[in-house]
Amino acid sequence: MRARTAIACSVADQGVAALTNILVLVAAARLSTVAGFARFSAVYLVFTVLLGVFGAYTGQPLVLRRGGDEERAGACRSAVVFTLLAATAAGVPLAAVCLLLPGDTARALVMLGLVLPVVLGQDTMRYAFSTLRLPHAALAGDTLRLVCVLGALAVQPYGAGAARLVLVWGLSALPALLLSAVLLHRRAAGTPLRMRVLLRRGYLGRRFVVEFGVGNAAGQLSVLGLGAVGSPLVVGALRGATTLFGPLNVLYTSATGFGPPLLGRLDGERRRVRATAALAAVLAATAVAWTIVLSLLPDAAGRQLLGDTWPTAAALLPATGSQYAAMAVGTCGLLALRMLDPRTTLSVQVVFSLLAVALLAGGYALAGVPGAAWGLCLGSVCKAVATWTRVARLRRREDARPDPVSADAAGSA
Repeated sequence: MRARTAIACSVADQGVAALTNILVLVAAARLSTVAGFARFSAVYLVFTVLLGVFGAYTGQPLVLRRGGDEERAGACRSAVVFTLLAATAAGVPLAAVCLLLPGDTARALVMLGLVLPVVLGQDTMRYAFSTLRLPHAALAGDTLRLVCVLGALAVQPYGAGAARLVLVWGLSALPALLLSAVLLHRRAAGTPLRMRVLLRRGYLGRRFVVEFGVGNAAGQLSVLGLGAVGSPLVVGALRGATTLFGPLNVLYTSATGFGPPLLGRLDGERRRVRATAALAAVLAATAVAWTIVLSLLPDAAGRQLLGDTWPTAAALLPATGSQYAAMAVGTCGLLALRMLDPRTTLSVQVVFSLLAVALLAGGYALAGVPGAAWGLCLGSVCKAVATWTRVARLRRREDARPDPVSADAAGSA
């Protein structure tokens, strides 16, 4: 496959996967009451965290795998089998414990535990096909999943409980998992299983899990915690608002994934940093424009998107739109740091992810759900300022270093 075609398939696959997550939440919002969508959102947040953990532990190290075709195929087969076993080991206890607990949220978590191997296994297939340089196979599987999940949710009645929606959503990924398994079997059949590699000390996935935890899961878990100690409506409100900005998440993820090789073609670090700053300006302007478009939506159109959750989500648009504009700048700042010195990004993720959690909780304590949204926005602003400040320091440090050629000439003189 040509490079351009492979990139197009990879971007399209990422877009289809992101669109699936967005439309699942939109469909759940339209099928549920406000309280029902809050419960579904809370369970979906749990899934999102688990999805990120498994992706960081098995998926990201897998795509960095080197070697011949047989070695990479064996690594893919081992990663998929490991994910299925680990997801079962996590899902069965989750279902068993929540089965003993009362409430609709606990019943929805039981369903999540049962379908966890299906949804996580299908996601790991995407990383496997990327490693095997078969992005069109990943696109086929994700497209089938999108069609199945929308078809399954479309026939559900209004007012369906969170547990039923979670079960329907999870089982709808089974056809995509089976198709991906057949396609993977053609390339990886007969290769040895080496799952001990994924458990040994020094495995790269452990570091990636830490980075995911401090960079992504902290904010989602804090929202989930506010829903537990405060009101479940905070989860539905914040989740509904961020759902509207799902297309921007696709842009940010694409910039992070495909930005380094494209920017690496430019000569000199100064040109790369300038290009990254220009990309930050473009993405931030896109976030502002998208916020304006959403703000101008008629109330009827908004309810078509999010149902009864629309009024609370619409009230958070200024805060969430400002947050995504700041996220654009911060994402490109981290991209520039990775090109200059990749070792500097982990400390930024740790410090400012914890700061965002503190600002989220403080904002909720002061002004409820709007305060929580503005707290998240302030956290993203601080992170963006910190990343570009560090980029500027690294650039000054590089400029202050003496030219080796000039130094050698001075020494000879």
